Amino acid sequence: MKPITVSSEQSYEVIFTDDAFKEASLLAGDKKVVIVAPKSIVASFGASFPTKYLLIEVEDGEEQKSMQSFAKAIEKLAAAKLDRSCLIIGVGGGATTDLAGFLAASYLRGVDWIAIPTSLAGMVDAAIGGKTGLNLEAGKNLIGAFHSPSAVLIDQSFLSSLSQRDLKAGMAEVAKCGFIDDTQILDLIEDKWRENLSELIFRSIAVKARVVSADFKESDLREILNYGHTLGHAIEKHSKYSLRHGEAVALGLRFAAQLSFEFSGLSKEHLDRQNQILDTLELNAKYPRASWSELLEIMRNDKKMRGGRIRFVTLSALGVPTRLEDISDQQLEKCFLESIGE
Repeated sequence: MKPITVSSEQSYEVIFTDDAFKEASLLAGDKKVVIVAPKSIVASFGASFPTKYLLIEVEDGEEQKSMQSFAKAIEKLAAAKLDRSCLIIGVGGGATTDLAGFLAASYLRGVDWIAIPTSLAGMVDAAIGGKTGLNLEAGKNLIGAFHSPSAVLIDQSFLSSLSQRDLKAGMAEVAKCGFIDDTQILDLIEDKWRENLSELIFRSIAVKARVVSADFKESDLREILNYGHTLGHAIEKHSKYSLRHGEAVALGLRFAAQLSFEFSGLSKEHLDRQNQILDTLELNAKYPRASWSELLEIMRNDKKMRGGRIRFVTLSALGVPTRLEDISDQQLEKCFLESIGE
């Protein structure tokens, strides 16, 4: 597949490769390199890491996106006496590329980094766009910086190591790209999505690249990438991250579709089609209704709040996103109960 160019504060390419570590070594040249990777990735792929690179091993999952994990990692960078010509390579899922990118944005006020996403969600979403950051007790991704990588390397061989649960969770982000932009993605999902996975990855990355290139710092257009994420992030935090990001987002997508049907003109036909696609992917459909008040409070701490109002991305039709504000708590609860509350 040909590279996809992302234009932001700097231009970089999403490169499709059969050997991500070899490609990374070529890009690194003579630079001093640090690999940031979680324990599970080191256990599975560490033997392929170039031995001359410094390795910073971090926790698995969302634990690595804590202030404590960040502090330990950046102290190791400083202890290695790396200068501004160094290169950080994040190898792992979305949490890892978020952490590696924020380390790169913070160390010496900014050094280069490369993302090697190993999960489907990381490939089509987290590693692309330059959003980096950490979680706080109050909420997800509340601290961070926009700091684009110098390259993103997509090596689909990593996907063979994913569990079926992780693969399906990653498909939530793929489906989202179809809901907000490229509706051919939806056709490909309905037509044996596993056989179409390579094209689905390429098309999803192309959607994100177009959006990010047009609006790097999320002043307007880039918000559409948050479709399903306002409630999704709240559910993710509420579940204490026992749900995968994509599993929580799938619930958020169902809720956002119900909002779209009630308030943004989405047809019943398109509402049903979206939910059927999520059913096809065997993605989560229900969440305890007793959790609503806590979820609402978490959403009030969401970074997308504007003027004290929760702001949602909705759809007027599949592939046609819009925005929604000024919805009462009672209306939100009604949509939650009608879509995913059980």
